[in-house]
Amino acid sequence: MATWDDMARICLALPATSEGNSRGWRQWKVRDRSFMWERPLGKKDLAELGAAAPAGPVLAAYVPDEGAKAALIAEEPELYFTTSHFDGYPTVLCRLDRMDERDLTELAAEAWACRAPRRLLAEYPDPPAAGS
Repeated sequence: MATWDDMARICLALPATSEGNSRGWRQWKVRDRSFMWERPLGKKDLAELGAAAPAGPVLAAYVPDEGAKAALIAEEPELYFTTSHFDGYPTVLCRLDRMDERDLTELAAEAWACRAPRRLLAEYPDPPAAGS
């Protein structure tokens, strides 16, 4: 079961990252571009998801494209989901408390790579994972 502190440790192990706050929610950035953030569900989200709405913490993460988002949701619907708010955006929502360290590390590295500037990506084609 992952926590926000696990998320922070994993994200901050990636090159040129920082932690910030937006609307009182934690977010992680690579060179001032958000790649993962805390995303509490709003009233509209809860109404849309109904009984399927997670009770625990929700994390949002960039993914390469809509196809990657659809694949994650289809492969592991117990971890990944979306709402209509994110239709057309390469962003997936995650049930943080159901993720393990491996899932979280892979997702963070992918989200980081989606948002990192080209020069930084060239410098770190395989970004180091937490604890590496």
